[in-house]
Amino acid sequence: MENMVKIFSFILVATALVMGRESWALENCAQEQARLRAQVRLLETRVKQQQVKIARLLHEKEVQFLDKGEENSVIDLGGKRQYADCSEIFNDGYKHSGFYKIKPLQSPAEFPVYCDMSDGGGWTVIQRRSDGSENFNRGWSDYENGFGNFVQKNGEYWLGNKNLHLLTTQEDYTLKIDLEDFEKNNRYAQYKNFKVGDEKNAYVLNVGEYSGTAGDSLAGNFRPEVQWWASHQRMKFSTWDRDHDNYEGNCAEEEQSGWWFNRCHSANLNGLYYSGPYTAKTDNGIVWYTWHGWWYSLKSVTMKIRPNDFIPNVV
Repeated sequence: MENMVKIFSFILVATALVMGRESWALENCAQEQARLRAQVRLLETRVKQQQVKIARLLHEKEVQFLDKGEENSVIDLGGKRQYADCSEIFNDGYKHSGFYKIKPLQSPAEFPVYCDMSDGGGWTVIQRRSDGSENFNRGWSDYENGFGNFVQKNGEYWLGNKNLHLLTTQEDYTLKIDLEDFEKNNRYAQYKNFKVGDEKNAYVLNVGEYSGTAGDSLAGNFRPEVQWWASHQRMKFSTWDRDHDNYEGNCAEEEQSGWWFNRCHSANLNGLYYSGPYTAKTDNGIVWYTWHGWWYSLKSVTMKIRPNDFIPNVV
């Protein structure tokens, strides 16, 4: 009988131990599952954060190849020579408008630019607005390095203040601004001796003698009494994160663009894209005051430059 009791007691203890181990194992398993689920959620969150970051960087920092079929649209000149601007390309016999690579004299590397070989030829396009597809409400770094669509014929872009400085320090350039409204009317403004300063001087703007049909909104000579606030001559470049204007507020932040603001502008070709007349808290459209005033946003704009003394080679 005593042996039976011992055996029964042993069985009870063994059963309790087995059940205890199973309970402990199940508890540990549940804890491990919870830990793994938490890790998976953390990893998913991090992946989503990285995806958002990558998308933002692609949009803000990289050239926007909107039409994948035209990524190789830069015209290959066969490495024949390096060209300082589009006027040299034109006078070397290339008469078709399109994207070419240029290398200004002091530039460390080549970069693509659209060459307008019409209108007398040899124009280097430094800015273009055509359809509102590109975001021009950007910070200092983007405007300094350039941004936009450098593959489509009508792609919107800003060539970059560094490149504008490198281009306009190698000789005297004429700036021509082609403007079009939504009623298919066209005007232009032209300035001799267009120059953009270096980074140390916040890419200050200098323009010379005006000619054209759109009126002198850039130098503010349309009324002498308003030049103190309307002229963009000798203004430093401003963005929402680098305020260099003469206004007590921040023009770039209010107008949602980078530009050579004064107090604030009579011309702003980097403003928001509207379809003609618009209403807003500020006059933040694509504005050329002497043609359509502050409350009409233009349909298309092209800013392009060519040496003052350019003589086309027609051979």
